[in-house]
Amino acid sequence: MTENAAATGLIAFLGLGHMGGPMAANLIKAGHDVIGYDPVPAAVEAALAHGIPMASTAHEAAAEAAVVLTMLPSGKHVLDAYQGVDGPGLLSIAKPNTLFLDCSTINVDEAREAAALAVAAGHRSVDAPVSGGVVGAEAGTLTFMVGALPEDFETVKPVLELMGKRIVHCGDHGAGQAAKVCNNMILGVSMIAVAEAFVLGEKLGLTHQALFDVASNASGQCWALTTNCPVPGPVPTSPANRDYLPGFAGALMAKDLRLALNALESTGVAAEMGPLASRIYDAFAAGDGAGRDFSGIITEIRDKSV
Repeated sequence: MTENAAATGLIAFLGLGHMGGPMAANLIKAGHDVIGYDPVPAAVEAALAHGIPMASTAHEAAAEAAVVLTMLPSGKHVLDAYQGVDGPGLLSIAKPNTLFLDCSTINVDEAREAAALAVAAGHRSVDAPVSGGVVGAEAGTLTFMVGALPEDFETVKPVLELMGKRIVHCGDHGAGQAAKVCNNMILGVSMIAVAEAFVLGEKLGLTHQALFDVASNASGQCWALTTNCPVPGPVPTSPANRDYLPGFAGALMAKDLRLALNALESTGVAAEMGPLASRIYDAFAAGDGAGRDFSGIITEIRDKSV
């Protein structure tokens, strides 16, 4: 066990899906004492294959942990886990002063509510949603956007550094989620714009490579173009070269844009592109786009073009 691992103590990792499983595996590789829990048998099987010890319940995992890390599908799942539904919640069974680290992507208001509940129960709270997708989770190159008190950020930073390459302290409780929804609104809007430009280029007789060579070195340069290019060829590692195998699935982009839409509505921001992108990705995710990379939106645009 490393010095940082010994200082942190046992980490209960709750939620070992496509993102959580590789993240927990990286903690194990670094020498951390980790115990996992997931209700899905396939996730349990994959976690055991990566050497992650598994508990039979979330309560069993969290009872003796110094850090309870959650990677769950929604804010409701987080709040239900913290408070309990048909019995005691994690906050009531955890040891005093446990650090609750939520890496889920949820509404900003839900993150602040979760933090308030944790603090009221005598614990510490950090929200740290991630960016980088499954590839980043596996490689340990995620970006963490962190909302926390300064002292709690310093406590959790060495743990996050084993799962990511960029750790940004965005502010107090909820600030990590705020940064995540803003970032992913930019990403969703920019991917639609890049995809529309490539379809337009096709209609105008441009090759994909010609448009890429210009835009990637001009004012159209962006991550959606240079890293996750929605057409095969110019960026060999982009999902477009694997029939849009995610990556970052369309269903997840639709979810994140709905979170951004909720934030826009609650703050009264006069946004137009964010809500439009949300509607476009909702329609994409309602079909087979749910399981395809979000850059596959280009196929929808192409199919609807005359």
